[in-house]
Amino acid sequence: MNFNQILSAFLILFAVIDVIGSIPLIIAIKEKTPIRPALATLVSGVIMIAFLFLGEKLLTFIGVDIKSFAVAGSILMGFIAFEMLLGVQIFKEDDDAATASASVVPLAFPLLAGAGTLTTIISIRAEYEIINIILAIVLNMIVIYGVLKSVNFIQKIIGKAGTKILNKVFGIILLAIAVKLFSANAKLLFTN
Repeated sequence: MNFNQILSAFLILFAVIDVIGSIPLIIAIKEKTPIRPALATLVSGVIMIAFLFLGEKLLTFIGVDIKSFAVAGSILMGFIAFEMLLGVQIFKEDDDAATASASVVPLAFPLLAGAGTLTTIISIRAEYEIINIILAIVLNMIVIYGVLKSVNFIQKIIGKAGTKILNKVFGIILLAIAVKLFSANAKLLFTN
């Protein structure tokens, strides 16, 4: 265990996961269907840790490269951005399964454990010991759980008008990120 590696990996993943910047998205998802903070945190943590060990092998086994994975994640992010910007509902479910489902898709994946996060995990694996990356992921899960648990409080502070404004602003930002992720990886897909 190396504290500097843990801290460095934590900060890298924290920046990529961007749970604080995702608050408007989380609020938008929560307004359509209740979310389960523990389930979303657990699923995103399991995805990240599983991807740490099996990511490249799994993608290679099913014949998908990281670029294709990033393109698929960017398309899903684009749909979420359109929901935020246009006020339409693309992901529709209306029973108890919806609560669990929304906590998994799109919250745990691709919002929290998305293509950028998973690609970053593969990248930092070359630089840091696995135990330090696991601890960094666990620390990020604690932060994610805290944010998800307090989203109602955060929403009360910023109010309905603030939520709508943030929703539109972050919808545009999310769409821009999705376009950037798509164009960077799609370009690489077609040049090989």
